[in-house]
Amino acid sequence: MRHGLRRLGVFSALAAGTLVLAPTAGAVAPTTATISFDCGSYGSGSATLTAAQNGTAATINVSTSAITAPISIGANSVKSTLTLTNKGAGSVTFTGNANPAIPAGSPVSTGPLGGTVASGDSLAATSLKVVVFGITATCNATSAQSPGPFVF
Repeated sequence: MRHGLRRLGVFSALAAGTLVLAPTAGAVAPTTATISFDCGSYGSGSATLTAAQNGTAATINVSTSAITAPISIGANSVKSTLTLTNKGAGSVTFTGNANPAIPAGSPVSTGPLGGTVASGDSLAATSLKVVVFGITATCNATSAQSPGPFVF
């Protein structure tokens, strides 16, 4: 019995060491950035983008003063597509239809918008398409993302 306990202790130590060495989910940096958008007749303004990563899955939340709700908008009724360039070439899209309830006259918030990333992707937002009540507002970036692209 004594040898059995000793072996169990060795296996436990090895297992614990394996857990410590296991790879962790990737971490995006920076986690928050700002950018300015022009949405044509719907307005213009700044947006805050907040990114998170879990392996190859990533999410971005968008809160922008570029578009305000003309009337109250219920939760999960805004369909959004955020397009980002990857290292200045090619693009990646993040999509979703999650949003909090938005009172009339308030800035639009949307997300999390989901997308797939690879290690080393360097993504900077270029456009945002928001569909509310069947009306589409397309916003184009008018400034560089600051403090810089999201690096996954």
